Amino acid sequence: MRNGVFFRMAVLLLCFSLASSSENTSSFSSSPLRRGLREANCPESTPNHSPVKLNTENPNQVVIYNGIVSINLSSPVGDVIGISHSGIENVFDPRADINDRGYLDVVWTEPGKPGAFQRIHGTNFSVITANENIVEVSFLSTWTLGSSVPPINIDKRYILRRGDSGFYSYVIFDRPEGFPAMTVYQIRIVFKLSDKRFHYMAISDTRQRSMPTAIDRKTGKVLAYPEAVLLTHPSNSKFRGEVDDKYQYSIENADNTVNGWITTGSKENVGFWIITPSNEFRNGGPIKQDLTSHVGPVALSMFASTHYAGKELSITFEEGEAYKKVFGPVFIYLNSASYKVNFRSLWSDAVQQLSKEVKSWPYDFPKSKDFLPSNQRGAVAGRLKVQERGESSIYVKNAYIGLALPGDAGSWQTESKGYQFWTRTDENGYFLIKNVVPGKYNLYAWVPGYIGDYKYNATFTITPGRSINMGSLVYSPPRNGPTLWEIGIPDRSAAEFYVPDPYPKLLNYLYKNNPRDKFRQYGLWERYTDLYPNNDLVYTIGVDNYEKDWFFAHVTRNIGNSTYQPTTWKIVFELENNTLKGNYTLQLALASAHYSEVQVWFNDPSGSSPHFTTKLIGGDNVIARHGIHGLHRLYSIDVGSDLLVEGNNTLYLRQSRAPGPFQGVMYDYIRLESPPTPPT
Repeated sequence: MRNGVFFRMAVLLLCFSLASSSENTSSFSSSPLRRGLREANCPESTPNHSPVKLNTENPNQVVIYNGIVSINLSSPVGDVIGISHSGIENVFDPRADINDRGYLDVVWTEPGKPGAFQRIHGTNFSVITANENIVEVSFLSTWTLGSSVPPINIDKRYILRRGDSGFYSYVIFDRPEGFPAMTVYQIRIVFKLSDKRFHYMAISDTRQRSMPTAIDRKTGKVLAYPEAVLLTHPSNSKFRGEVDDKYQYSIENADNTVNGWITTGSKENVGFWIITPSNEFRNGGPIKQDLTSHVGPVALSMFASTHYAGKELSITFEEGEAYKKVFGPVFIYLNSASYKVNFRSLWSDAVQQLSKEVKSWPYDFPKSKDFLPSNQRGAVAGRLKVQERGESSIYVKNAYIGLALPGDAGSWQTESKGYQFWTRTDENGYFLIKNVVPGKYNLYAWVPGYIGDYKYNATFTITPGRSINMGSLVYSPPRNGPTLWEIGIPDRSAAEFYVPDPYPKLLNYLYKNNPRDKFRQYGLWERYTDLYPNNDLVYTIGVDNYEKDWFFAHVTRNIGNSTYQPTTWKIVFELENNTLKGNYTLQLALASAHYSEVQVWFNDPSGSSPHFTTKLIGGDNVIARHGIHGLHRLYSIDVGSDLLVEGNNTLYLRQSRAPGPFQGVMYDYIRLESPPTPPT
């Protein structure tokens, strides 16, 4: 009751401020959507930029408002307990616990102990800056010996500026020397919105829909794992028979820029959006996948996680190891429009706002000295070309070029501690990586259409204001000889392979008529047993088509009674002659692996040991989580000519681990090369 009164007072103050200020439209468009946004804040007032106000009269709460948005923060904890906008007194459910609305949590562990979710509660509130144009506040959690919190000093910051229809949030992790060892698995901001208001979710232009409710999940049937639920008694009958699973809404980091929810069915439709203008603070590089929004309604800002990678992507700190990193800022954006305007236009407006945030990155208004503006950062430029063995070099477009902490080639995909900065080459191979935080880096690259990873052969240091021109760089992909045959496309994904139709009674309707996202449907791993109930996949080079005949995931076979067995795939190919001496090479690129072991035989699978084994690899859980790719692995396997014969040959690929349905691998690309061609 007290919270409601406090919010109503805040809204009245907003309306008073709006009515008493002059109109200023410098940062607003004249679109009906933006006009509706301004009018919704206080219908009887004119659009304006009211000064930012800070209210700390209540010792347990901090309220910041600017005539458009009001945010209510618990003090000194620093959780977001209320957001008011466009006639909505609170975007959260007022019945929800104030500690379960908007918060930061961390999954972490100490050596020898199990991991645990922990919400980060500040213990010290302070005002960083407060004037009519901007307010920034801090909620600091400080670790002390013997405390049960993660051994990191964690500073949660919030910023509200004049004229902004939303607020910024960022987090500073600081480990001084001497702190104990620990491992972090996940860092995220969570917003749990009102299920009475927000029913429409949007995470991309093509992935948006009306959503079921949390209660619908509770009354449904849990499937193979808790996140996947068959909706059997939904409040809205149109959802009956659908599967809901939060992992069906994951997105690659590079595309995870806007996600959120829209209210519908009222005079003013309101959108709530998390806008992420940069991925520099996220882990795992540009194609790592992570969660977005999901049933709740919940909106997430994922800073770091082991999703779609496994514990290889965890952040491990040794005893005494010092560390500091800024996660964010992200922009929590709210917009609104009259019921006369299509509510989906709020998504389009959020995308336009993203463009503005990207142009403003890195921001110049956060007051932390640890978040660096553009003039304190550096840049790296250059040009990339590829030179295959025995061929002329060519400049390549759309190659991924990035900076990450020093490591081996490809190590960026399991790197979580430092910042990463990525771009794509243009049609002539040029690249420019801007706004790089000072520090030591390696330059990495990978090129769709070619196997392997590039790494520049030296570590270099970025200093404030420094621009480095790398000149022309040459990547020579792994190759020992001419291609005899190949399966797939070397793009670090299994998307080009055959993805079966899902079970009709286990559909997510969003992807029902969407071939590109068909892999996101539930239960596809079981379709292998339907298609190959007794004998495994056989693929004949020159006859079969990998788009139709190569199953997208090498999974186990269900033989009933919760029992599964390993599966062995065959690739049948012909050698016209085998007179070349030396080693052939099998290039085996994996797009994913989950507690699996791929064993390779040529022609004779009865031997006591395979010709090659990956040994036990992976933990990305991509098969269960509808991911189509996880961590990439490349194996260049020597194949003695004595293992092959003239005429028909068979390559056996056995996935030997089968404790359950989710063990398996996804192949990215397979190529057999002949021995090197002697020089003429």
